[in-house]
Amino acid sequence: MSSDITTQMPGDDIAVSSLEKFFPPARSGWRSLLQPISKPTERALAGVSFAVKSGEAVAIVGPNGAGKSTLLRILATLIVPTRGHASIANNDVERSPAAARRQIGYHTGGDEGFYGRLSARENLGFFAAMNNLSVADIRTRIAATAERMGITADLDRQVRTFSTGMTHRLGLARALLHQPAVLLLDEPTRSLDPLAAADFRRLIKDDLVRRLGTTLLFASHTLSEVQEVADRVLVLEEGRVIAFDTPRGLALKAGSPNFAEAVTKLLRQPVHSGVAS
Repeated sequence: MSSDITTQMPGDDIAVSSLEKFFPPARSGWRSLLQPISKPTERALAGVSFAVKSGEAVAIVGPNGAGKSTLLRILATLIVPTRGHASIANNDVERSPAAARRQIGYHTGGDEGFYGRLSARENLGFFAAMNNLSVADIRTRIAATAERMGITADLDRQVRTFSTGMTHRLGLARALLHQPAVLLLDEPTRSLDPLAAADFRRLIKDDLVRRLGTTLLFASHTLSEVQEVADRVLVLEEGRVIAFDTPRGLALKAGSPNFAEAVTKLLRQPVHSGVAS
């Protein structure tokens, strides 16, 4: 592994340099009252560096606790790093969070935070207004995004009547309303059945990445999904980058016959400090 610091290069939509994040130790009982003022000693990220090119799809893989969600949350400006830097389209996520947020859409496979008794149209209108879109733009963007996501016929239904797959589509529509350059996804197919997950992957890869040129960074535990969607794969373990290459490149480097076996082999090796370029 190279130890050079990754810097923003022309054509990079995401640049992460020597990123570290520490949290206070988790406590239970009365000791949990001390957590907000406890010294951050639990390491989630340990010097992560990498870059994602414009229009590229990159997957983050690794075991639970590897730092995948923490990394995405920093890039989404939801938490700040302890040390290091990260930027979205040349906007530092800590120094210029508002500018960075205008460039990203963030979607997870968990609770979407929608208002169940409001319609999909009303929910999208509310979140579009939160992104400072005009009334005219909101109307146009909702119509165009709903058509792209295949939910036009359901826009006036209450969200509480939606299936899990439909709610995922609505969540992705919300993330895309302001036409972001970068899309961040945290296990987006986690709760979907196999058919819905396959449909969702096709939508992301074919429509968003290939047709629209959206830059994609997503975390997934499903290696077949990663191989289908990702151009390159960032392998994390214990908060460190242990590999960053194409699925085929990882297999060749690990001396494995396929991508899935390569990831398993890489994660069984001792973790060393390193930086991906």
